[in-house]
Amino acid sequence: MAVPSPRRRGPPPAIVFLRNRPNLIRAVAVAVFFVVWEITGRDVNPLLMTYPSAIFRAAIEFIQNGELLVALKQSLFVFAIGMAISIVAGVVIGVMVGQWWFFEYTMDPFINALYAIPRIALIPLLMMWVGLQDAGKITVLVSIAIFPVIINTYSGVRDVRGSLLDIGRAFGASERDIFFKITLPAALPFIMTGVRLSIGFGIIGMVVAEFFTAINGLGGLIVNYANVFKTAKVFVPIIVLAFMGVGLTQAVQWLERRLSKWRILERQRAAA
Repeated sequence: MAVPSPRRRGPPPAIVFLRNRPNLIRAVAVAVFFVVWEITGRDVNPLLMTYPSAIFRAAIEFIQNGELLVALKQSLFVFAIGMAISIVAGVVIGVMVGQWWFFEYTMDPFINALYAIPRIALIPLLMMWVGLQDAGKITVLVSIAIFPVIINTYSGVRDVRGSLLDIGRAFGASERDIFFKITLPAALPFIMTGVRLSIGFGIIGMVVAEFFTAINGLGGLIVNYANVFKTAKVFVPIIVLAFMGVGLTQAVQWLERRLSKWRILERQRAAA
């Protein structure tokens, strides 16, 4: 008589419920964080720390007097132009370095050298060369944000498997077709990863530029109110920057899913 094998038990229903609702877990985690912060922050010296309800009141004051909107417009102008330059130039340079050996050999030493130099050490020079206004801020931002795009684009182009290229050539595809129909789609996930990283670096570059050049924008709010120890008002632009980073990163991930549907289908076939 055959002994029946024991039935494999799955995870409890509660675990399955939570695992299928990641946004619920994220919302609860954020809510718990703010509740704990509200309780513990009230017992800390207000010159050193604050709490969410005080930050909310400071944000309402900023919105009513229009100071936050003006600073946000100033920062977004610099950020938008700097990121556009970083993404376009980064992709072009990354493709050139990854696709053609001549550009790789000639540009690689300069890319590695500039990437290794702390950009904050170059800010005094950039201020003298470009100035303290928007052009200087954009230059600082680009000098920080462009490298993740270059490096990831280069990695994506070089990661394309030789078998795919050989198949394309075997079917008579031209070099132009191979680049646009094989190399570029295969490198797209790497490029989008570089863009996601670049967003974080771009926000850092924007704030650093606002600290060291003409003090305005969201970085200017942080500097001005930190100098007079108004901690709640310091946290308002910091939280705006955090939401800005999260929102832009989510937008890039959504765009990546739209442009890389073939990868999702490929994973689904592999899992089937």
